[in-house]
Amino acid sequence: MTKLHRIVNLLICVGLITAFMGCASTQKHESTGQYIDDSVITTKVKTGILEEEKLKTMQINVKTYKGVVQLSGFVDSKQSVIKAGEVARRVEGVKDVQNDLIVK
Repeated sequence: MTKLHRIVNLLICVGLITAFMGCASTQKHESTGQYIDDSVITTKVKTGILEEEKLKTMQINVKTYKGVVQLSGFVDSKQSVIKAGEVARRVEGVKDVQNDLIVK
């Protein structure tokens, strides 16, 4: 009975370790939690841009990876580039902003 109990405990431990390793992130992939956090950040940045009257929202794309927000697309002025960067930086959880917006 003791031997069976040890084997069951070992299998449970191996199962738990496997489950936790499956949710861990690597250098090139996000964990499930990081993906969800990045989705929330992206949504908050898009909402902030939508609320800003001076920005044309349909021309600005927002992507987030591990807390780093990338803005891309086209805007009408340098002030719009600056404003979009400011809006993104104000969002909680943003570690950095890569502002790749282009003035057309």
